[in-house]
Amino acid sequence: MKVAFTSSDGTIVDQHFGQAREYCIWEVGTDTAEFLTKVTPLMTDGDEEDRTAARANAVAECSIVYTVQIGGPAAAKLVARKIHPMKTGAEVPIGDAIAKLQQVLKGNPPPWLRKAMGGVAAPSLSADE
Repeated sequence: MKVAFTSSDGTIVDQHFGQAREYCIWEVGTDTAEFLTKVTPLMTDGDEEDRTAARANAVAECSIVYTVQIGGPAAAKLVARKIHPMKTGAEVPIGDAIAKLQQVLKGNPPPWLRKAMGGVAAPSLSADE
């Protein structure tokens, strides 16, 4: 699944969603993670709602956006597009965020995350294993 990170340098989640100039997009699976690209929202001279829409459009293909902070209206716009905002609350290395996400993916992910993964259920262990 595609995951966006608000980062000023491509290595640390260190930006507020509404202040990020670009988003680092990664493809993240249970055992692999690959940097894909950086995207920049097409900003207009419109009001805050227009700027929020431009940011949401920039990450439209992502299932999750990791950010230090995000306001309620912006979070609601993402959720309406089936993009889950994840607030870190502090600066976090992107690699650490990916590792934690992969641990959740390998375990029993919550329903919203299973849906974001395309309905892929977590592997089940038989009694023999």
